[in-house]
Amino acid sequence: MDLTALTDHFETAFARLAGDDDASHDVHHIRRVKSVALEIADMEGEADRSVLVAAAYLHDIVNLPKNSPDRAKASALSADAAVPVLQELGFEEERIEAIRHAIIAHSFSANVAPITLEAKILQDADRIDALGAIGMARTFLIAGKIGTMLFDGADPFAAERPLDDRRFAIDHFAVKLLKLPETMQTQSGRAIAERRTETIRNFLKALGEELQQPCNW
Repeated sequence: MDLTALTDHFETAFARLAGDDDASHDVHHIRRVKSVALEIADMEGEADRSVLVAAAYLHDIVNLPKNSPDRAKASALSADAAVPVLQELGFEEERIEAIRHAIIAHSFSANVAPITLEAKILQDADRIDALGAIGMARTFLIAGKIGTMLFDGADPFAAERPLDDRRFAIDHFAVKLLKLPETMQTQSGRAIAERRTETIRNFLKALGEELQQPCNW
């Protein structure tokens, strides 16, 4: 099955299994991850694109809230839920296991090391979508859903307090997002991540200027 037909099947499967109730992990997030994964694959070479497309579409079909105590289990649950979809499409067992591994290892909270090139690429692509303008928009969307404040008005950049991204959305940039480029598994992914991180740094600089409290992150 060619990638266009495969994509059509997975679009239908995602709509059936996941829906669009979470705008930070909706079908548009899925499509962006797939697009970046294929972009990285073009630069890295040798990746199985059918595995990448399948893993991209199915990596978030079980999506738990960021503040859920079971958040670290979401990728394993998604991997298990992906199996019948893949079997229905005729994927052989070896590819199913490759897709399962990529899905499990993509998660930051699961802390599972990616072993295959496809798993490394998917992890990079998913983390890249947390960066740049889109990543900032997703951060603030999630903050609104879980009731996190935008920033500490008295000390927005945590100059004299501990960072706490459970209370302040801006803190999440320092706690996690600005560190993502150094976690990239591929050189191509790191180059994209560094470009998008610069967008975040420019935003923080502008925010600091508006608040008259420079950001030193």
